[in-house]
Amino acid sequence: MIFTIPELLSPQAVAAMREQLAAADWVDGKTTAGWHAKAVKANQQLDAKHPAAQTLVEQVRQTTFRHPLFQAAARPHRIHTVRFNRYSDGMAYGRHTDNALMNGFRSDLSFTLFLSDPERYEGGALVVEGLDSEQSYKLPAGSMLVYPSASLHRVDAVVSGVRWAAVGWVQSQIRDPGRREILFELDTARRSLFSQYGKTNEFDLITKSLNNLVRQWVE
Repeated sequence: MIFTIPELLSPQAVAAMREQLAAADWVDGKTTAGWHAKAVKANQQLDAKHPAAQTLVEQVRQTTFRHPLFQAAARPHRIHTVRFNRYSDGMAYGRHTDNALMNGFRSDLSFTLFLSDPERYEGGALVVEGLDSEQSYKLPAGSMLVYPSASLHRVDAVVSGVRWAAVGWVQSQIRDPGRREILFELDTARRSLFSQYGKTNEFDLITKSLNNLVRQWVE
């Protein structure tokens, strides 16, 4: 399941974050790439030793983790890794899939928090492949795309401008993506019922089933 979180960060928060990033120290993105990804990764990453790095990472982690849509759809156990990246003229990240384990934790979901408005850079789309098609994404600054870590994806070359983004990886409480989708659909249905009719017998039964499935599937 792929989903977007519009306006996760306000324009003011995005502007403040970009200001800090513009003054930060950057390193070659290959330093954190696996042996097979180094051949296709050409970007820059925020130096983890930069004084503002940990504060920025925690801002993204906490804002994402507490968002209700993220909670309902991702069922997060932990956001275990967050990195900031920068793409300028000619930089790209070719077709790859994310590592199953990062920092000792399982990667079930990946996310990209866009920090540059689409009109400020040409190219640089995030492309996620499906079984028989692919979808390109260039979301407004402050919006997030969440997608399966197991998917093949890439960042097309930036032709002009600068593309800023934060990327992260999530270990879910529910390992199986199909089960996460079932829980999300049930939760969405019961919330819709509650908003229309209040706490009915049908709402109670769906809530009971939802909670019982979580008990069976949670890790």
